[in-house]
Amino acid sequence: MPQKPGSYQYYDQRREPGKNPDPKHIIYVGKAKSLKNRVSSYFHKEVDRYKTKVLVSKIQDITYTVVNTEEDALLLENSLIKKYNPRYNVLLKDGKTYPSICVTNEFFPRIFKTRTINKKFGTFYGPYPHISSMYAVLDIIKRVYKPRTCRFPLNEKDINAGKYKPCLEYHIHNCGAPCINKQSYEDYQANIAMAREILKGNTRKVGEHLFELMQKNAQLLKFEVAEELKKKYLLLQEFVSKSEVVSHTITDVDVFTIVDDEGNKNAFVNYLHVTNGTINQSFTYEYKRKLDETDEDLLLTAIPEIRERFNSHAKEIIVPFEINWKIKDAEFFVPQRGDKHHLLELSEMNGKQYKFDRLKQAEKLNPEQRQTRLMKELQNALKLDKMPYQIECFDNSNISGTDAVAGCIVYKGMKPSRKDYRKYNIKTVVGPDDYASMQEVVRRRYTRMMEENTPLPDLIITDGGMGQMSVVREVVEGELHLDIPIAGLAKNDKHRTNELLYGWPPQTVGLDVKSELFKILTQIQDEVHRYAITFHRDKRSKHALHSELDDIKGIGPKAKEDIMKAFKSVKKAKEADIQSLTEVLGPSKAQLLYEYFHKAE
Repeated sequence: MPQKPGSYQYYDQRREPGKNPDPKHIIYVGKAKSLKNRVSSYFHKEVDRYKTKVLVSKIQDITYTVVNTEEDALLLENSLIKKYNPRYNVLLKDGKTYPSICVTNEFFPRIFKTRTINKKFGTFYGPYPHISSMYAVLDIIKRVYKPRTCRFPLNEKDINAGKYKPCLEYHIHNCGAPCINKQSYEDYQANIAMAREILKGNTRKVGEHLFELMQKNAQLLKFEVAEELKKKYLLLQEFVSKSEVVSHTITDVDVFTIVDDEGNKNAFVNYLHVTNGTINQSFTYEYKRKLDETDEDLLLTAIPEIRERFNSHAKEIIVPFEINWKIKDAEFFVPQRGDKHHLLELSEMNGKQYKFDRLKQAEKLNPEQRQTRLMKELQNALKLDKMPYQIECFDNSNISGTDAVAGCIVYKGMKPSRKDYRKYNIKTVVGPDDYASMQEVVRRRYTRMMEENTPLPDLIITDGGMGQMSVVREVVEGELHLDIPIAGLAKNDKHRTNELLYGWPPQTVGLDVKSELFKILTQIQDEVHRYAITFHRDKRSKHALHSELDDIKGIGPKAKEDIMKAFKSVKKAKEADIQSLTEVLGPSKAQLLYEYFHKAE
């Protein structure tokens, strides 16, 4: 499952082959910031609650819908719960509901949150499943339009009679004090009208209105009023209330998109149904092309079938491209921008995710399918004659030319073949010359492979750009006359792999750095670097720990350990007499050591 926000649905009956599960069998609808983490938690962790254990035991199938934001996931969950009333959703079983925002019908209306819906008292907006988003709406209204918070039954007669006194909210500038005529009835009602537009989601309209007022007051040289309007306008710009899931301008539409399965004749058609601005249905169907039908042909086949299955009578059908066909009681529409275009993108995202999931499921059942796909992608990217089954990569490691070594790693079928890894001590190069070291290693490796008739690689990858590719090419093609493709992985200024080079002169291959194939190539580069560095460290450590005792024939590791334990240093062992050495090593080894240290004498 994807690491994306969305809503997931559990079913108590497994779907029939080739069909989506029946919505009647939804037993639970949930929301998640990360679908993968949330759903897996039901099965990977020990569940303490008895009800949750019962729910998990009933799950036979799972579907989900991905969205762009966490708020959208919450709103989508709420709409699905209302539509299907799942058995295990506590929210509806307990008779609770999400809070709404009420604008009262009073002389000076109040705006507040409530869970009790009684339309006699005012107009209700919501519900808001995400409590923080509701408080954000109330906060922006309070800061921009400052409606009263007191519960006094204000009316014109009592206000004119001076019955009320201003409260603390007025003194801290959170209220205009209409109770003492500090704020006129007309001005207050204008503010409430703008607050209603914000509650409807029409923040753009409110912003444009504030901007126009600000400009007019500035032209009239009323700079103090313009400054106040500017503050309100900037506050509104900071507040984002629009959503792909909820849009009060969209009442009843169907959304269809189609995603092709490259390499196969399958296509995935995603269907979203939006009612009263909320998505309440989302399913993806897989269609198999039998006669190489076009996307338009497949959509025309799928749309009536899916609409009939879901009993949809939407008058507007949003599609990704023009369809030169008419359907009974509905019209096709291709949006270019706005909320409807966002819905189109959301539908396409769900179709692509479904396709990706199907591919992952198939590759889990048959891991070789993934390897073949990646090799095929690399073959097509580099335009190779055959799939690169065996890939080899080289890297050097040294410090100012000392302890110079190199490493060669081998990948077979896009997986590391560690038994084929090789380490090389640089023998012919003096000083820190990476190019000459690379040529020595490549020359030694492929000369030996040719002598032993070992299968040569299908592709060589160098850890570097044009320079490394050039010196390897000189040996492979110029000296050994081998026809092996050579590619290079270059890094940017931040030492991160950012491009694949191929050909001569080398050209950048158009690969997405976020693609799975590029990640595999980066892993190859990291692996050869790790392998060479580890070998160099081991060699350097052995060199650093080398002692004069290691050069004495007949003195092994145990004797060396006893000498160092007794005398603490080689210098003191040299100064020791034969008796002291005999006590530690015995007569024969003591005589050997004593003669070695005093041979000049």
